[in-house]
Amino acid sequence: MELRQLQYFLKVAKKQHVTQASEELHIAQSAVSRQIHQLEEELGVSLFVQRGRNLQLTSAGKLFLGRVEGIISELDRAVREVQEFLDPAKGEIRIGFPHSLGVSLLPTVVAGFRRIQPEVKFRFRQGTYTSLIRDVVDREIDLAFISPLPDRSDQVSGEWLLTEELHAILPPGHPLAARTEIRLEELADEPFVLFSEAYSLRTIVQDACRKAGFKPRIEFEGEETDTIRGLVAAGMGVSLLPEMALTETVHLQPVKLRVTEPPVTRTVGIIRRSGEALPPVAEGFRRYLTEYFRSGSSPAPQTPRP
Repeated sequence: MELRQLQYFLKVAKKQHVTQASEELHIAQSAVSRQIHQLEEELGVSLFVQRGRNLQLTSAGKLFLGRVEGIISELDRAVREVQEFLDPAKGEIRIGFPHSLGVSLLPTVVAGFRRIQPEVKFRFRQGTYTSLIRDVVDREIDLAFISPLPDRSDQVSGEWLLTEELHAILPPGHPLAARTEIRLEELADEPFVLFSEAYSLRTIVQDACRKAGFKPRIEFEGEETDTIRGLVAAGMGVSLLPEMALTETVHLQPVKLRVTEPPVTRTVGIIRRSGEALPPVAEGFRRYLTEYFRSGSSPAPQTPRP
């Protein structure tokens, strides 16, 4: 059994199509098919079954896929660790984040880190609360910004970085738009524009509304802060967003008001896999983040050698 057979198998399993897999691998379709056939002969079992124009994994194929993913992931990790051992200042950091943190926080901390270690590369992945935890567990990423930190998890561990307020946002022509503060109960009869259920900000807003004595009437749902801000600015309803998600990037902007009762906040942290050391360059970035938010400045990162 050869490594390339496992790599070809993994690609075909992901694409469910030999032609598409061969195109991404930049290898002839016949070569991919031959390696998959040899792998099946060596294992003594069929890994795929034809379903129309696609290939689907057999029961044995699904079992094998789980193991192969782990093998390839560990091999990639080993290669990265050796490269970072030779020169940790030139490593790669794979980091996930929710959209609301991608407007200002992520660019700010990455730019600060790169000013000190300019040759470090970053690979970013945007996701929802659940998908970011899954990506950390599955070793798709090393670290993930997340809000809030998971209460209890055997698979990931994390640390708090900051707490920020959520502000009410209203259309510019709203009767309350001239104010600077508002009690959340004053929005009880308004239509709300919120994130979909996959996002933790929706839960935070719904919990705050419940504390204020009402259930929000959700008229529109969005996947990104720009969408929610735009819908509110266009008069489609009201919402609550974190301060860092209210950076002005377009002409059409809602009005923001501080919520005084009840105060609405969210915590932001960083998570990693439990019981497992980070790659040296990622550990250096984690330490940089904790010191950055503790001191409010840009400390020199300490990148440990293994």
